[in-house]
Amino acid sequence: MRVANADGRSVLVVDDGVVDIATASGGTLPDDPQLLYEHWADVRSLAEQAPPPTAPFELSALRAPVPRPRQVFAIGMNYAAHAAEAGVEAPTFPPTFTKFPTCLTGPDATVELPSAFVDWEVELVVVIGRHAYEVEAGSGWGHVAGLTVGQDLSERIVQTRPPAPQFSLGKSFLGFGPTGPWVITPDELDDPDDLELSCTVNGEEVQKSRTSDLIFGVDVLIHLLSGITPLLPGDLIFTGTPSGVGGTRTPPRFLAPGDELVTTVEGVGTIYTHLVERSAR
Repeated sequence: MRVANADGRSVLVVDDGVVDIATASGGTLPDDPQLLYEHWADVRSLAEQAPPPTAPFELSALRAPVPRPRQVFAIGMNYAAHAAEAGVEAPTFPPTFTKFPTCLTGPDATVELPSAFVDWEVELVVVIGRHAYEVEAGSGWGHVAGLTVGQDLSERIVQTRPPAPQFSLGKSFLGFGPTGPWVITPDELDDPDDLELSCTVNGEEVQKSRTSDLIFGVDVLIHLLSGITPLLPGDLIFTGTPSGVGGTRTPPRFLAPGDELVTTVEGVGTIYTHLVERSAR
């Protein structure tokens, strides 16, 4: 099952078309894509009835599939090779920060660059489907609604500004959370714990890895995070990025106006981010 946000309405993506969820359910399910995750079991039931598409699929209509999550968790240094390129030891507990929800944008987004120090980070993003608190190890996937593709765009100067790093601010400029193109349920994937993820800048591959290389996989992340705070339906977890970011290169390399960032997770989808110069305010 694939669920998307088409011009602000929740839809099922079926074959080459979409089904308006509120209409197909006779109004029992919300048209608001964010509220959908409060009724996830009912959404699954509707999808099992396989209603035929009622409109064509259009990528240009898609918005952030989870537009207003109450909580966005982001995990740092969750691939050993990325920790090594950053010159830090692999963590024994997931380093966690947030991306403020107002930074989220959709799968075909134009993002203004606030500086010349913006970096790319491909990530698998988990969407929580039901309340999760003190979840036992091995039970995490049972609380997952689905997966989506994410970019953790990062302004490195703000992120590392002394006297203390400002990870959440450096990663929360407007548009710094491209996501999409939809949320896909784990049962659609052969192995949701082993997905190839990659991104390119102007067609040049800059990152490529597999989620099986995560230090803390999806199940463990849900177990550990929910042991501290409840995870709520519609919350997001950016699970971390592999090696290949621009800021650790010699010399460092960052995004520039005119660049196109293409971000892909195997079996989940591809999103496109177009970088432009910041307009005068």
